Amino acid sequence: MHTKAIRLSKNGGPEVLEYVDVEVGEPGPGEARVRQHAIGVNFIDVYFRTGLYPMPLPSGLGQEGAGVVEAVGEGVSHVKPGDRVAYAGRPNGAYSQLRVMPADILVKLPDDISYETAAAGMLQGMTVWYLFNRTHQLKAGETVLFHAAAGGVGLIACQWARAIGANLIGTAGSNEKVELAKAHGAAHVINYNTEDIVQRVMEITNGAKVPVVYDSVGKDTFTRSLDCLQPLGLMVSFGNSSGAVPPFSLGELASRGSLFITRPSLGAYVATRTELEAAAGDLFQMISSGKVKIEVNQRFALADAAQAHIALESRKTTGSTVLLP
Repeated sequence: MHTKAIRLSKNGGPEVLEYVDVEVGEPGPGEARVRQHAIGVNFIDVYFRTGLYPMPLPSGLGQEGAGVVEAVGEGVSHVKPGDRVAYAGRPNGAYSQLRVMPADILVKLPDDISYETAAAGMLQGMTVWYLFNRTHQLKAGETVLFHAAAGGVGLIACQWARAIGANLIGTAGSNEKVELAKAHGAAHVINYNTEDIVQRVMEITNGAKVPVVYDSVGKDTFTRSLDCLQPLGLMVSFGNSSGAVPPFSLGELASRGSLFITRPSLGAYVATRTELEAAAGDLFQMISSGKVKIEVNQRFALADAAQAHIALESRKTTGSTVLLP
């Protein structure tokens, strides 16, 4: 059967994204065919499009979506036709009306959570889940620094930290974004275009600095992030929206007080079915309870995926962005 999808045959700017007809067949062993109702747009999609993260071409794009199972292949028992499902993870190919995909990344979607909420929240929400539960166990009363606090991951992190009772110091690039992060639960927000991040962190913490920095910005913030850490502090570098972190000397960690550093990604934390169910279950519970609201602030037609990328890369977006097939 025919369906519409976004494909790219070469790396480059948003213009390489093509809206084309593709053929979708029956699911093979371990696969499911899903008719999508909403598709998440994330910065990782930009990295694959530009070639920062290499992938074989031609290819689809996108790692997150929600919809209804139409058919399942041999050996698939955890979902069945008619089930509402959501997913986040490889392989790329979410930018499509219909797709045949590995069934092992699908989780059942509770009835009280919409397709848009799930498509916008799975990747970003499970990212916050592992950052605050696995990479570092965030505790009530703890003060941490979180860059890009008004972005998709950031707004979820602000709310999640508030629910835990932790003090999240956010950074953002405009006064509007500062207010947005505060409204979502950040204890303090630093405007990195008008304020010195390290100096403000010193002031907020009375010179103590923070035990953990969560940094998805990369190149532009890396050194300042290290400078905000207490001795034995943890640098969590989980993205690079400003570009990849350049090579650095391990001595930089020693001179700042025996710092730890990790470069995590979601896949390693939800590698088993048990881990995936736990992560998604905790996320759905946070959403259903009202403690975390997924803010879908931008919607684009699937055909306009290139426009969604332009908006994301120009830092014009807040919260989450979805494509509607």
